[in-house]
Parts: sequence; structure tokens; C-alpha cells
Amino acid sequence: MTPPCGHNGLVNRSISDAAGRSKAGADFLQLSLGEVPTGGLSTWLAEQLRAAISDGRLPIGSRLPATRVLAAELQVSRGVVTEAYQRLTEDGHVAGQGRAGTTVVAAPTSTTPIDHALPSPVSTEAVVGEPGLDIFDAMRAAPARLDLTPGVPDLAAFPRAAWLKAERTVLADLSAAEFGYGEPAGTPRLRQSVATWLARNRGIKADPEDLIIVAGVAQALSLLAQVLRDQGISALAVEDPGSLGSRQHLEHLGMRTIPIPVDSEGLRVDLLHESRARVVLATPAHQFPTGVVLGGERRRQLIQWAVDGGLIIEDDYDAEHRYDRPPVPALRAMLTDQVIYTGSVSKLLAPSLRIGWMLAPPQYRDVLIRAKRLADLGNASLPQLVLAQLMDSGDLERQLRYVRRRHRQRRDAIIEAIGTYLPTATVHGAAAGLHLTITFDSPLDDVALARAALSLGVKTQPLSWHSQTARTPGLVLGYAARTPTELTEAISTLATALHQLPRPPLATHKSAS
Repeated sequence: MTPPCGHNGLVNRSISDAAGRSKAGADFLQLSLGEVPTGGLSTWLAEQLRAAISDGRLPIGSRLPATRVLAAELQVSRGVVTEAYQRLTEDGHVAGQGRAGTTVVAAPTSTTPIDHALPSPVSTEAVVGEPGLDIFDAMRAAPARLDLTPGVPDLAAFPRAAWLKAERTVLADLSAAEFGYGEPAGTPRLRQSVATWLARNRGIKADPEDLIIVAGVAQALSLLAQVLRDQGISALAVEDPGSLGSRQHLEHLGMRTIPIPVDSEGLRVDLLHESRARVVLATPAHQFPTGVVLGGERRRQLIQWAVDGGLIIEDDYDAEHRYDRPPVPALRAMLTDQVIYTGSVSKLLAPSLRIGWMLAPPQYRDVLIRAKRLADLGNASLPQLVLAQLMDSGDLERQLRYVRRRHRQRRDAIIEAIGTYLPTATVHGAAAGLHLTITFDSPLDDVALARAALSLGVKTQPLSWHSQTARTPGLVLGYAARTPTELTEAISTLATALHQLPRPPLATHKSAS
């Protein structure tokens, strides 16, 4: 039979292909190709999967069909499915789990389509000018489509399989006696593992006997405040701007916090001298919230200040997460008797573990262990042993390398979005960490900006919350827990909120630092 005229039968073949594809489909998500353009199959499939993850049809832990299986059901080449899965992997929605296949690792973001023009009403009562002790609880409870709260790692990347494997290994060898009360300072195994971790990753030579396992850096600060107060010290210096949460813990226990300004080189040690403070809380490796690294000369000045009789509480905040700069040595690696070192896995694994450590000079060790015993008898032993197994097996280092790549992609995405939608904002602290800060030269109320952003579904923190003295207005933006697509949308929404504020237009452009 002679084919119909026109392009040597191409019309017939296109009709046949379209008809064949219209009948092709998969039980998985009830996928049906319909009239999808031939060249857009991977894009279409990726969009369908993203939508299913977003609305909860594919919750965290869901396993996607094997690429060959889904390709056969949809009657497309395997490369189409492979490309769609790769796009979702790059976005942070799914992750390859070896023989376990491809698994969803991103949480649902919304149950309804997003409409920027007509956003749903959102309560903004949590965003206040003078934050109280309940501010973080209030912000955590405030609903938001896109949460840019700083200090939150990529929780979807938690190594569930590795944690379960480590837990099974620990339980298989655990004696009955080890289910009893443990040592207040922590299990010997975890203290040894942390000592090895600090030596390998932070250059700190630590005696495991000097380590105290605590419920995160927050508890370390609380214990230190008690001990210092009992020694007659009622005030200590803190960075300004600096962590509101840390300041609240200290002030709640009766410690007065003396603000010491931070500039582009870090803590102003000359002003620390003038304050006559005997103790200082510092984040020298990655200052919160500015992201500044304590400069070499300032570092030498701070060490000399401690040698002359001062005490440094070193919060090694975000030290593991760096992208565009070499590692910065911990102060504790250079000075032992005048530095109390604190760290945790809250930013590396998850805050919910509540596992951190404190490395105290010998003169503080016993009194801090006593305070820990009276506080809670010590951390739960089983999670300590599982974490030790993760450290000893090398799984924690593998996890660090994995999340660094994901965090770098997200950091790049948020910077690109800021350049597009907030070109007059100045970016600070982008070389490392899980957050960055943006500031504005023009006068504006950053609390009002954060409140307006929350009304549009984006949660962030005003820079002024973390400042005791007047500062340049800005926002602190956490990016580790959001996908590149979500970050772009969040910054676009921030730009909308900014333009809604009753203030003069922004002035000159500043490039990201």
C-alpha cells in the first residue's frame, strides 16, 4: 500500500508514534505519556516526580522503580528515565542507594499549588522586634512554605542506612551491663572516637579523658555558665553580632554578655582588652552570623590575650563545612590550658541527636563533669556508641564529603538567585557553612522585611536579632535544607517582600563577598 503523500511517510510514523505513546503508561503514579513532546520526555518525567514528592505521594524513603522497569512500562528509552532521575538527584530530591536503588530524600514542600499573586494568609506574630526566650519555639511553630532558618543541615541527607547498620553492629556486641547508667562524662568509646576525629579533622591533640560528651553546644554553654558563676565570674564577652541563642542560654543563667564588635577580620581583640572581660565566647573558624574567619593577626592577639590570663570558649561552629577556602585551625590546637573547646554533630548529622562534646583544660574538667552529673547523669549511651561506630568505620567522613557537595550546589544556587533578584544586597560568609547573611545599605527595618517574607511563606531571621548594638540591616539565610529550585523561589519571594516595604529604593550595587 502506498503511503500517504507528504515527507515520505514521516506523517504516518509521527501519527503512529503519538498513538503508541498515548497508550503507554505505568501503574507507578498512574503515569501516562499522552501528548508529551518527543524531545521533552525527561523534563516531563522529572516534573511529574517532583510534583509527587512535593505533595506527599512519594514520602521520604520511597523507592523509585528501576530505570529499566519504568522505561519498559512507559515504552521509552532507558536514557529518558535515567536523565530524569539524574535531574532529581542534582536537585536533592532523590539519592542513589546502590543496590537499594533510587530513594526519595526530600520532604514534601506543599500540598497545594503555589500562587505568588494570591498567597494564603500566614500568621507573622512570631517575627517581633525584641525576641524573647521563646522566639525560636515560636518561629519553629510558624508555618512556612520555604524555611530558610539558619543552623539547619540537610536533614533529608541523614545517613539512615549507615546509622541502622552501625546500630545493628553495636547491639550485636553490647553486653547486658552496658544498658545501665553510663559515665556522666560519656562512654569511653565515643570519647576515644571524638579524640581521633578532632585529631584528623581539626588538628587537635586531645586526651579522651579530658572530653565530656554533652547534649549539644547549648548544654556546654549552660554548664560553663554555672561553673563560671560559681567561681565569681558574672560576665563574659561575646561577638556582636553573635548567636542570639547562645546569648540567651548564658543570660538565662545569670551571665551578663558584653558585646565586642566583629568586623571583616573577626573579633575586635583591642576592644576585648578594653572591656576587661576575663572570658570570651568566640566562633573563630566561621563566625555566626557574618561568616567571617578570624584573621591571622587577630588570632595571634586573641591567643596572647588568653596567655595573659583570659579564658576562651571556642565554639567550632560549622568548621567542617567549607567550600572556597582552606581549613582554619582550631584555637585549641594551638593553646590548651586557656581554651575550652566545644563542638557537636548537630550541623553534620542532625540536631535531634543532641550529641556534642566539650574539651576542657585540666583545671575545669572535674567541676564540669560534676555539673554534668547533676544536670542529667550523662547522655544516653546507645546513641553515643552508634555515633562512635559511624566515626570508627569511616561512614561519618563519607557523609561529610557527600553533604559538602550538596551544600555547595545549594550555596551556589542561592548566590545566583540573590544576584538575579536582590542585586543590591551584599552577601557575607558564603565561603563556608550552612548559611549566609545579606545586608542592605539603604535604611530599612529588617524585622519588617522578615515579617513580610513570612506572610508570603518564606521563613528567615533578621540580622538585628543577633546584634546587641545598632547594625546594618540584613537577613540571615540558611540554605542547606532546601533544594536549588526552592532556594531560587525563596529569594524571588524575598524580593517581592522587599519591594512591598514602605521605604526608599535600594542604592548602589555591591558584589558578593
